Amino acid sequence: MDQHIAESIGRPDLIRLDDRLVCLRFETMKAVSALAAVRQLLDTGVVRRGDTLLDSSSGIYAYALALACHRHGMRCHIVGSTTVDHTLRTQLAVLGATLEQMEPCSDLKLDQKRRVERIHEILAEHPEYHWMRQYHDDIHYLGYRSIADRIREATGADGLTVVGGVGSGASTGALARYLRGAADGTADVELVGVQPYGSVTFGAEHVSDPEIIIAGIGSSIPFGNVTHELYDTLHWISFEAALAGSVDLLRRHAVFAGLSTGAGYLAARHERERAPERTVLFIAPDTGHRYVDTVFARHREAAPLADLAPREVSHQSELALPWSRMHWNRTPVAAPAMAS
Repeated sequence: MDQHIAESIGRPDLIRLDDRLVCLRFETMKAVSALAAVRQLLDTGVVRRGDTLLDSSSGIYAYALALACHRHGMRCHIVGSTTVDHTLRTQLAVLGATLEQMEPCSDLKLDQKRRVERIHEILAEHPEYHWMRQYHDDIHYLGYRSIADRIREATGADGLTVVGGVGSGASTGALARYLRGAADGTADVELVGVQPYGSVTFGAEHVSDPEIIIAGIGSSIPFGNVTHELYDTLHWISFEAALAGSVDLLRRHAVFAGLSTGAGYLAARHERERAPERTVLFIAPDTGHRYVDTVFARHREAAPLADLAPREVSHQSELALPWSRMHWNRTPVAAPAMAS
């Protein structure tokens, strides 16, 4: 029996959509990483019960950290993006978390920059606060070890392709690392990352999406937790194409999940068609409730998936909307200067 709701929320469902396509569905995925990170900090004496944990968030991590703090008797202070909605603001308030939300801003790079600047101001005023640094501290990998074990038990760790939004790098990076590290470390596990246009993480900042950058799977600043050499393939997917994926996933499989899941589902279907001998697992990090008005209410606009296919590119200069795919081949990149 779980001792706290955070443990239940962080436990995913494994859903076989067909013989070679599996959905790893979370209610709130980042509860896994936040809960494990806070436990590690407490166990190693870095923080104590009653301390204040601080971080910046566009939404999901704020909720996850608030739950972890509630579970362990900690205080939580969030510098939130303009994208934090009324429902989340209300939940955070009731959970006892403090939220400072940035003023509305159409430039997400500026929004992230202002949040980081505010974090430094708070730390100068309160040096006793602990900054979680979800984007840069690989302590956030730890919670995914048990998830990798479940995947291995259910699907095996050979001939497996894992597909997911890159975001901070923790979830996809950790799953690939733990799955490949099984047994003698030679497990055949491929990692496919999904990115929005405009994200700097894999060099797509020069291509803008007229609709929106998909929050949570891209970034306008470099993230230290992204280990580029773990990724075999990259898909860049527009809002329009991700919308079609989200709607088809609900219509065809009754899975109600967010926009990044729709993008991952689209990429996963393509990877399965290219390699029908492999099992393809894609990550659904949250439910679709936040996207009712912006995505699902527009279901009549969704393009049939049969009409969508990626443009195969060999360099980021060739990227084009609505969908591009590139072999990354586990290529490392020089460590960029982090906004930390």
